[in-house]
Amino acid sequence: MKHLIVVDHPKHWNFEIPEVEVVAAKSYLMDSVYSKLKRARVYNLCKSYRYQSTGYYVSLLAQARGHTPLPNILTTQDLKTPALVRIVSDELQRLIQKSFLTIQSDEFVLSIYFGKNLAKKYDSLSKRLFQEFRAPFLRALFQKKDGEWLLQSVKTIPSDEIPVDHRAFAVEMAREYFKKGKRPIVKKDYRYDLAILVNPDEEFPPSDPKAIQKFIKAAESIGFYTELITREDYSRINEFDALFIRETTSVNHHTYRFARRAMAEGLTVIDDPESILRCTNKVYLAELLSKHGVPMPQTEIINSDNAAEALEKLGLPCILKQPDSSFSQGVVKATTPEEYKQWTSRLFEKSDLLIAQVFIPTDYDWRVGILNNQPIYACRYHMAKNHWQIYKRTGDGKTHSGNSDTIPVDQVPEHVIKHALKASSLIGNGLYGVDLKERGGEIFVIEINDNPNIDSGFEDFLLKDRLYELIMDEFMRRIEERKGVAAK
Repeated sequence: MKHLIVVDHPKHWNFEIPEVEVVAAKSYLMDSVYSKLKRARVYNLCKSYRYQSTGYYVSLLAQARGHTPLPNILTTQDLKTPALVRIVSDELQRLIQKSFLTIQSDEFVLSIYFGKNLAKKYDSLSKRLFQEFRAPFLRALFQKKDGEWLLQSVKTIPSDEIPVDHRAFAVEMAREYFKKGKRPIVKKDYRYDLAILVNPDEEFPPSDPKAIQKFIKAAESIGFYTELITREDYSRINEFDALFIRETTSVNHHTYRFARRAMAEGLTVIDDPESILRCTNKVYLAELLSKHGVPMPQTEIINSDNAAEALEKLGLPCILKQPDSSFSQGVVKATTPEEYKQWTSRLFEKSDLLIAQVFIPTDYDWRVGILNNQPIYACRYHMAKNHWQIYKRTGDGKTHSGNSDTIPVDQVPEHVIKHALKASSLIGNGLYGVDLKERGGEIFVIEINDNPNIDSGFEDFLLKDRLYELIMDEFMRRIEERKGVAAK
């Protein structure tokens, strides 16, 4: 892939970086050599990204040409959004305070060159700001108010405004970045680039390492260059055509920011941010399913004022759920009024609203995997031994789970599939796992998961590699539909 540094006037860029071409902005915009260039990374160092300025059009046309601009149009707008700067300041609050403990003045300017600062002690903060505002050279202004440091603004540094004593460092960081950004040479000519977001340290990831390798194999077999990325790769999202999130999702979490940024960049994304928003909050799901007449256990949305009234309606035992609970964490069973009061008090410390449901005992839960409104697998997850949930956590910190069996989709009771499809269609057309209980001939939808488990030897027990191929085929279909590529 070709590297281009685009500046207003090449004479303002007096540094040589191997294998990097310096181009005048007007040439990049008007010369057909660059408009016909198939793959390129464009480092936009123009003086201004103001709307409809030359710098603005460099990033805009780079995206239209299929090039990878830095910064892209989204970042140029983010830099001008005070509300977003405040959000970033809040998210990085601890890191900001820690970084400036020894600063005596009430104002500090941090210069960031490809995520680095001259002083190594500021590298962690510089890296995070570069991940949020991905532009080559940044200047962040911090001010201390009432004893607390706050991020006031983030602006780009035009190449001709880099301080003289910073220039050698800036060029060295650029060289390091270009070198690090090179992908290994591969013989095969891949059609598209797919990123799979994982967390190597996650205790219960949605897919185990063996399943991840099967996804990679399936993706590469149909023309994807596939790379595993982590939260540290947030700034690289626009290098890819698609993002597959295989890390447990949450709204107040980097997985949601990855999904949101990827969608804004025009990538094909599973899980998309809207699905994450809808599925990861059980209060929303309860209201949604109720409104559309989807059968579910008798449910009450409770706060501290109506908790006692809800108990009278539901009776005991009942289930209490934290809205963002997952893997049975934040889900408890109250069997006495005292337990109910204790659990609600504890859970209200984290959320103003909770879910309370009638307890429906079953030996197993159905899980129907759905992709683009089609069932692709079905499992029965059995309860852990001597426990009412699939997962049981013991005092020694260990987690035990019940057995599972995989059922051919065409052998699953028709009403199970029917209600699973109706429930998932309310969320979108992504990849979902719908959990249901079956008791006395009735079906109850428990929840819809936007990030369903697909582990080797379990969900793929019947379909084997074909399950992974189905999902990768859907990625390819969506990318080519978005790009207007005729079906082959």
